[in-house]
Amino acid sequence: MSLRVIVEADGGSRGNPGPAGYGAVVRDADTGQLLSEVAAGIGVASNNVAEYRGLIAGLQAALDVGADVVEVRMDSLLVVNQMSGTWKVKHEAMRPLAAEAAALVRRFGRVTFAHVPRERNTHADRLANEAMDAAAAGRVWSRTEVPEPEPEPVVKKDPPYGWIAPTGTPTTMLLLRHGETPLSVDKRFSGRGDVALTERGLAQARAAAKRLTSYDVSAVVSSPLRRARQTADEVADALGLKVSEEPALAETDFGEWEGLTFAEVRQRWPEQMRQWLASPDVAPVGGESFTATFDRVRRGRDAVIAAHRGETVVVVSHVTPIKTLLRQALDAPAHALYRMHLDTASLSVTDWWSDGPAVVRLFNDTGHLGDDLVTRGR
Repeated sequence: MSLRVIVEADGGSRGNPGPAGYGAVVRDADTGQLLSEVAAGIGVASNNVAEYRGLIAGLQAALDVGADVVEVRMDSLLVVNQMSGTWKVKHEAMRPLAAEAAALVRRFGRVTFAHVPRERNTHADRLANEAMDAAAAGRVWSRTEVPEPEPEPVVKKDPPYGWIAPTGTPTTMLLLRHGETPLSVDKRFSGRGDVALTERGLAQARAAAKRLTSYDVSAVVSSPLRRARQTADEVADALGLKVSEEPALAETDFGEWEGLTFAEVRQRWPEQMRQWLASPDVAPVGGESFTATFDRVRRGRDAVIAAHRGETVVVVSHVTPIKTLLRQALDAPAHALYRMHLDTASLSVTDWWSDGPAVVRLFNDTGHLGDDLVTRGR
């Protein structure tokens, strides 16, 4: 079985050029366990040289632990884009380092590169700063450690609510995806662009509203984007309620990919698309990563539960936020997002208990639409 790892690497100098050093860590991609960490001062060098030296050390450490598949995460956009082939290596000092790193890459089964913000690369950054401090003090310093396996933590298991009766009253979320839009028909990226519903989409919203009158609903909460708000207004009118907006439930910002098809994005940004598909930490060009969306949606979820504890709430939102809520309810990993499909105006239902996890009661139900109103779009 191949070992999948994440390499986090960084480097820097005090002065650029100046006293320089690098740091890198290797983690098991499936468990997050720290497998190795390396760092060293390298005398006087530039930031970019130190960053490449951190990458090379991280790749070598990944080889040393027997890795076959590697995801490299760095906050150096230059190194990531040069190693991904997006940018050319123009500086003479970088070419031998890039060649050395490329030679290491070829020794693995697969290597991908992802640019991450500095705050998501803190371990490698800390090691690099320790190395720079040593270099600035004129000390020869390096660190190579393979941590001892940590004892398995004792994890308190959540009670299996699918099998036993929970206590209290849950907050029930009726998760309704908005109705059809021109972009959903053509399966185009539809994020923060404020498109309206089609006539068919409005009919879907009315059909969903009619179905939701069978529930004892206390509130209707909507993403502020027009397509969701139009859907929510139809539901609220049928239920005799007002709509409140929750900005955290807006769709992912797809940046420059907005309005394009998957094929068009792949043609224009092939490497960025590959990185985006490989990691939820990678954002579309000029957009928002799924990891950032997960955090935002969690805040929106908590706000809805706090405001409507023990009630039944219609939540009108979009593909990614609804999938995120379902993933969170299932306590599923991030890649579960790619294993779900939601039709326009589909209904999913989750219960959120105050004394435990959530339960998914319904997923992507379009029975209220009928065959004439079902749109098999994104």
